[in-house]
Amino acid sequence: MRVKFVFLVVLALLLTACGQPAATPVAGPTAVPTDTPIPTATIMPTLSTPLAILVAPETLDKNTSDLYQKTMYDLAQKSGFRFQVRNVLTPEDLADSTLKVVVALPPDPGLAAMAASAPNVQFLAVDIPNLTAGGNLSVLAPNNAVEIPAFLAGYVAAMLVEEYHIGMLIPKDDPNAQLALQAFANGKTYYCGLCNTFYMTTITYPTYVEIPADEDPARYGGYANVLINDRDVDALYIYPSLANADFLSYVGTTGVLLIGTTLAGGPRPGGWVMTIQPDTVKAIELAWPNLIAGQGGQTVQSPIGLVDIDPGILTPGREKLARETLDALLAGRILPITP
Repeated sequence: MRVKFVFLVVLALLLTACGQPAATPVAGPTAVPTDTPIPTATIMPTLSTPLAILVAPETLDKNTSDLYQKTMYDLAQKSGFRFQVRNVLTPEDLADSTLKVVVALPPDPGLAAMAASAPNVQFLAVDIPNLTAGGNLSVLAPNNAVEIPAFLAGYVAAMLVEEYHIGMLIPKDDPNAQLALQAFANGKTYYCGLCNTFYMTTITYPTYVEIPADEDPARYGGYANVLINDRDVDALYIYPSLANADFLSYVGTTGVLLIGTTLAGGPRPGGWVMTIQPDTVKAIELAWPNLIAGQGGQTVQSPIGLVDIDPGILTPGREKLARETLDALLAGRILPITP
C-alpha cells in the first residue's frame, strides 16, 4: 500500500509540473526605432534649365581659360543655370530659348550683331574694344587709371628694399606718365613718411628716367641701366606703355626687383614681385546679378587686383599690407595724387 501511495504522490507531482507555463526568457534591450533621414534633394539641370555660355578663343592660354571657366561655372551653379563653353557662337546657339547669358572674350565674335538678333539674351563683352553698352549688351571696360597702380608700386617697392632705392621708367612728354610718377612718389612717402636714410647720397629717391617716344624698344635696356647701375636702384616700376616681353626679360637678369601692370605676353622675369592689373574675374562676378536679372546695357569698370605674386619676395604679411592699401585706394580713403 505504501508503495502504491508513494507512486500516486510522485505521479501527481509530475502532472502538476507539466501544467506550469514555460519560463519566459529575459530579453535584452529593445532597439528604439528612429526616423530615417530623407536625403536632400539635388536639383539636376535639365534641357529647360537657363543656359549661360562663355565664348573663349582656342588660342587663349590654358591657365586663363581654366580661370574664366571655373568662374562662370561657379556663378552658374549658384544661380541654377547650366554652363557651356564655346569657341564660336552659332545661330543655332542663339536660337536656343534657354540661352540667357553670354560672356565673350576677345577677339570680338560679332557681339553687336548677336545682341541685336537675340534680344532675350544678355551679352557681356570682356575687354573687347570699340563696343558701346546699350540694350542687352553690357561692356566690361578696361581700367586705364595709371595713378592707383603707380601709388601701390611705390608703396610696395619702398617696403621691399633698403634705403628706399626705388625708381621708375616713364615715356617722355606723356602727361599721364607724369601723374603716375607723382603717384609712385606718394606711395613711397605713404609707406615710410620722411624716409630717412642712413647712408648719405646726392640722389633723391624715387628717381626716374624718361624714354623718348621715338626710341627703339630694343634700346630700352640702356635707360634701365642708368637707374640700376648709375643710380643704385634696387626696385623698378616700368610704365605700362614701355613694357614688352624682351625688355622685361632683360631687366629680370639684372638682379633688381620688378613691379608692373603686365607681363607683356612673356614668362615671369627674374625679380618679378607682382602684377597690378584690372581684375576681370571680379568684374564678371560683379556684373553677373544684373545679367541673370535681364538688366543689360551696363558699363562695368574692372576693379584692380594683384596677380603673379612671388611669395618669396612679397611674403604673406607684406602682401596683406599691400592688399589693405589697395582696398583703401579703391575705396577712396587714400588719394594717389595730392591736390
